[in-house]
Amino acid sequence: MLPENFLERIREMLGEEYPLFLQSYEEEPCHALRINTLKCNREYFLKKAPFQLTEVPWSKAGYYYNKDDRPGRHPYHDAGVYYIQEASAMAPVEYLDPQPGERILDLCAAPGGKSTQIAAKMKQQGLLVCNEIHSARAKILSENMERMGVCNSIVTNETPQRLAQMWDGYFDRILVDAPCSGEGMFRKNPKAWEEWSTQQVQVCALRQEEVLSCGAKMVKPGGRMVYSTCTFAPEEDEGAVWNFLKEHPDFSLVCAKRYSGMEPGNPAWAGPYSDQDEEKADELSGTIRLWPHKIKGEGHFLAIMQKRGELEPAEQRGGALLKGIPEKNCREYLAFRKEHLKDMDIPGIYVMFGEQLYLAPEETMSLDGLKVLRPGLHLGTVKKNRFEPSHALALAMQTRQAVHVLDLPWDSPEILDYLKGLALNVQGEKGWYLIAVDSFGIGWGKLSKTTMKNHYPKGLRRM
Repeated sequence: MLPENFLERIREMLGEEYPLFLQSYEEEPCHALRINTLKCNREYFLKKAPFQLTEVPWSKAGYYYNKDDRPGRHPYHDAGVYYIQEASAMAPVEYLDPQPGERILDLCAAPGGKSTQIAAKMKQQGLLVCNEIHSARAKILSENMERMGVCNSIVTNETPQRLAQMWDGYFDRILVDAPCSGEGMFRKNPKAWEEWSTQQVQVCALRQEEVLSCGAKMVKPGGRMVYSTCTFAPEEDEGAVWNFLKEHPDFSLVCAKRYSGMEPGNPAWAGPYSDQDEEKADELSGTIRLWPHKIKGEGHFLAIMQKRGELEPAEQRGGALLKGIPEKNCREYLAFRKEHLKDMDIPGIYVMFGEQLYLAPEETMSLDGLKVLRPGLHLGTVKKNRFEPSHALALAMQTRQAVHVLDLPWDSPEILDYLKGLALNVQGEKGWYLIAVDSFGIGWGKLSKTTMKNHYPKGLRRM
């Protein structure tokens, strides 16, 4: 049932391997998740999680699971202990190689798998900007950043062109996981091939060219940009990279280690070339293709590109920073923190949006004129003479940071009651409690006498 034009091209690309490619579409897609190392180390997770897990070769935090495990229904998923992510989709961020303390942009970020992977590698240090042009998808992105307990991220809903106007040469690393024709997802998502056409491939290639140019403007000299797609189309893969390199001679491809089953890109698929271009085009073999008949995963493509120049030290960076409010103006939150929190002096900039108090990362640039969904960690709501903590704060906390904790086993009836929004019968001191599942913060409760009032968000409750 796959599109005939698509199969024809794949037959030409793969030759003798074409039957193996077709055979892979008769097989069950692989299922994978990635441990959120902001909350959990691998050893603890492997000891506690009741799943059948095997390692994803290119990601230390990535694991294949059995399709019968259903990790999306486990309380650990609600607590942001892991992100369900296709294995091949974990590769681009591994090659981006984010470091703590850097300024990093995920330019086409929804739904948030790669953004949360970047955040885990940054260890809550530095600035991560996650952008999505479509508003509905940007909302999902923001929710996933919250669930995974990310403190140092900004979520924007802007065009790449608008960001490029404001943040020229601003980022150490940029991920461009470009919108594409989705051919690599045909096995996993039949709707992708139902919507496919050769015209769509051309439209995507033109759009990718523009997005890449915007990304190039925002990378610092010496910085890195990784371009990735989930398609096999040469126009969107080797062709897109070749056109970019011709237009941006200050960038060059970086050759990196390929894991078993990963294939080099094919320069011939981006041709034909002039005589003077042919030698330079050979560099395209430094790009990486992931084929579903070669690896345990879906189709993917990636290219690592470096901008000429020296990367400046963090202390020399410029830019107009966000102006927040003084800490003394957050008296309701400070009172709440003194009574209910421990070791929560996270560095940042306090920002108020109406009644909502946020803590933006220290290096946050001015956000004037931008559509911002998440200007940092949402601390909570400031009401008259009191402060109500946010769900995001609970998900970002460790149990050691709360004065009162109700820690429930993942298989207890109480944790399921909590996720349904029911009140719990509890003995203890009155006040706000961090509700946890096996020591992972999952939400808030407020104890009065022996009734723990449930503050789990209504929109997230289980039916």
